[in-house]
Amino acid sequence: MALEVVGKLIKVLPEVSGQSQKGPWSKQEFVIETLDASYPKKICLTAWGDKVADLKQFADGDTLKATFSAESREYNERWYTELRAFRIELAEGDGGSAPAAPRSAPAQQPRPTQQSQPAAMSFNSAFDEESNDLPF
Repeated sequence: MALEVVGKLIKVLPEVSGQSQKGPWSKQEFVIETLDASYPKKICLTAWGDKVADLKQFADGDTLKATFSAESREYNERWYTELRAFRIELAEGDGGSAPAAPRSAPAQQPRPTQQSQPAAMSFNSAFDEESNDLPF
């Protein structure tokens, strides 16, 4: 499941790295603020591995589009949720106040109007027919 968020980069937290059985790892968290005019939200996302290097090319105040996955896990009867960013890029129209439209979404075509009932039929006309018998 891939989710997207567009917002202004407000803070990049320090990089954390370590060594595991599989080799070295690194991660870096960053905070973006959504562009919602009424109620902007701050969201903390995590970049892992080579995405840490991608994050270094952006500065505070840049408008980013982050594609991420959300995952929760339990430890000692407490739940922890991580938003793992796997694509970080400048939003189209950087500096604008409206979020950019996703590139992968097809263009919205207006739907033709469909009538669910025959036109010009009055409500009582169904009861005026010759079969007023109930089915039971």
